[in-house]
Amino acid sequence: MKEKIYRYFKRDISWLSFNYRVLMEADDLTLPIYERIRFLSIYASNLEEFYEVRVSEHRSNIIKKNYADENAETSEESLEDITREVNRQQKEFYRIFADEILPELQRQRIFLYQNSQPAAFHEAFVRNYFNEEVFLFLSPVPILKGIKTFIRDRRLYLIVRMFEKETREPYHVLIKIPYAKVPRFVSLPSHEGMYYYMLADDIIRANLASVFPGYDVDCCYSIKISRDADIYIDDRKADDSKEIVNEIKEKVGKRKIGALSRFMYDREMPSDMLDYICKTFGIEADDLVVGGRYMNLQDMIKLPNPIGARLTQDVPPPLRVPYLDEQKSIFRAVEKDDVLLHFPYQSFDYLLHFLEEASIDPTVEEIKITQYRVAENSAVINSLVSAARRGKKVTVFVELKARFDEENNVSTAELMEQAGIKIIYSIPGLKVHAKVAVILRKAGYKNFAYLSTGNFNEKTARIYSDMALLTTNEVLVEDVNRLFSVLERKAEEPVFKYLLVTPFNMVTEIVRMIERETEHARQGRRGYIILKMNALHEKRLIDALYRASESGVEIDLIVRGICCLVPNQPYSRNIRITRIVDMFLEHSRVWYFYNDGLEDLYLTSADWMHRNINRRIEASFPILSPRIKREIVDILHIQLSDNVKACTIDENLNNVYKRDERAPVRAQTDIYKYIAGLK
Repeated sequence: MKEKIYRYFKRDISWLSFNYRVLMEADDLTLPIYERIRFLSIYASNLEEFYEVRVSEHRSNIIKKNYADENAETSEESLEDITREVNRQQKEFYRIFADEILPELQRQRIFLYQNSQPAAFHEAFVRNYFNEEVFLFLSPVPILKGIKTFIRDRRLYLIVRMFEKETREPYHVLIKIPYAKVPRFVSLPSHEGMYYYMLADDIIRANLASVFPGYDVDCCYSIKISRDADIYIDDRKADDSKEIVNEIKEKVGKRKIGALSRFMYDREMPSDMLDYICKTFGIEADDLVVGGRYMNLQDMIKLPNPIGARLTQDVPPPLRVPYLDEQKSIFRAVEKDDVLLHFPYQSFDYLLHFLEEASIDPTVEEIKITQYRVAENSAVINSLVSAARRGKKVTVFVELKARFDEENNVSTAELMEQAGIKIIYSIPGLKVHAKVAVILRKAGYKNFAYLSTGNFNEKTARIYSDMALLTTNEVLVEDVNRLFSVLERKAEEPVFKYLLVTPFNMVTEIVRMIERETEHARQGRRGYIILKMNALHEKRLIDALYRASESGVEIDLIVRGICCLVPNQPYSRNIRITRIVDMFLEHSRVWYFYNDGLEDLYLTSADWMHRNINRRIEASFPILSPRIKREIVDILHIQLSDNVKACTIDENLNNVYKRDERAPVRAQTDIYKYIAGLK
């Protein structure tokens, strides 16, 4: 029998749909203006990384004629789709910025100069500021055919066209905005109760005549480029960890000179000027992305707020956990009962206290932990160093290949090695993405396991929504310890009793649990699945969900980012997709299977992406405590009930708000209230 062929959204267009949902927050009039500005900045920053990684990968495929079988599309077609959608979104981005953000700032007595010379009462200040603070750092470079000038990625440049006053000969000059020396937003003197700011680029524009005496400045436009920032580390042939470290250091250093992936230009630039620039720098038509007068608007997050808290989002403080506070010792508390921590709703300090207690407890002999993205000046690392100096055996697996964190991870690993910590580096051909730790104690004492959906990172824990389990369950502790045996390369074919680990037993168990729900539905019983994750892309698992839907299984997906599953089709009529974007980044991954009322529930580090399933070591762990299980299920239902910040994803990849006549449910604020009521 011929296998049924299903349809999938294109991965990159689905991601752009998610980023557009971020932009929708900047368009939300109910939010304070600086929260809207924050989302405008996040949108721009996300898009920057998208071009540095995904678009660069497509361009590399084209150059190498290496067409990956992804969404059954060639890289050329994918780039056309991306450019079309990004140009559409850019129009909306600049509309929100010009027509909504700037007018609202003015209503709040904050004026940001745009497209104009400074008012008469600011002319002297702007001129003096330019002469004293900016001019010294300008290094104009002539743009001449045949002479190559390197343009840095993520930097903002001005292209100036001018004419020699006597000969009228045209000249083009490139000016880099000296962002490291001059703030992007310069505070001007207040006037009649208004606060005034001017962008550094506009201060330069206003003084170009003094930069180029003897020339008539004709026009000036912004440009910026993005470069390939992804680095491929071929560690499969490395003989030892030092080779991996050296290769990473070498390739990270070359990241800033990667191949061009985007040339963004001001839409007002004359076509003859754009043509001259493209020919001079060797820029192809499909490199072009239309921008506006102002670029690098992720910098908007740096716009000073002279008014204060009234214009910002009121983020509630992390909650205390009464049970842990009453017990004084986290060890004793966890020995009595499993503890589930909710970040950032609850304080990350409890994990730090747990590690600190492990570092000083005389019964603790060994600590093992994974590190994927390490915070700078990390309190987690400080606790591990403290433990090592007290004579504990400390082993840390450091994933050096965590994108954009390679340098920090390398330097942190070297610091830990100097303190006597045993460091295990990246496994060849795999990334280790599991978030686990184990505390091993002397005979007669209970051991501890810590398993989480998010990183051991106290900084991201303030804004990423994650869950973490502390337990003394012997089977889970044994499984986590066995996982470390894999990382230490002491076990090649491990058998896990509770943990689901890629690439060993996770996929087969996921498929088995989906098929179990399918069988329940076929027999007339209820089949129900809730899956919460950051991304859904793996076709084998999407197909399993399609088959379950066709058999009558009800499926609720809560997917923040990429979702390649297409809803509202005959084969997906029982599948609903919810996307929540709010003040915290939804980051926890949860799998719920009704199982004829027995309710199986897993927390995990794994998204259902091809890379997670095939090229990473991920860990999923069951929730065995009925109390904690009910807690998590309640939170899932709060999220599914959200009718303020939640959108459904339709068959056209549109984000459609879940607005209805019910009393408003805003999941993140309601979850905070729910957790505050827990004992």
